[in-house]
Amino acid sequence: MNKEHVKSAAKKAEGTLKEAAGKAIGDKSLEMKGKLDKAEGEVREKVGDVKDKVSGKR
Repeated sequence: MNKEHVKSAAKKAEGTLKEAAGKAIGDKSLEMKGKLDKAEGEVREKVGDVKDKVSGKR
């Protein structure tokens, strides 16, 4: 596990919270920002996976 995996988990959690808050208060903009944060977290996770493979950690 590298720092990209840690950043990924944090970004996904942040996105989940924003999305839920946006839904709760009816703020579509906040909801979309949450979805974008979750997508960024997914990308960071894939980057971390590639880094692990290149370095031979996985």
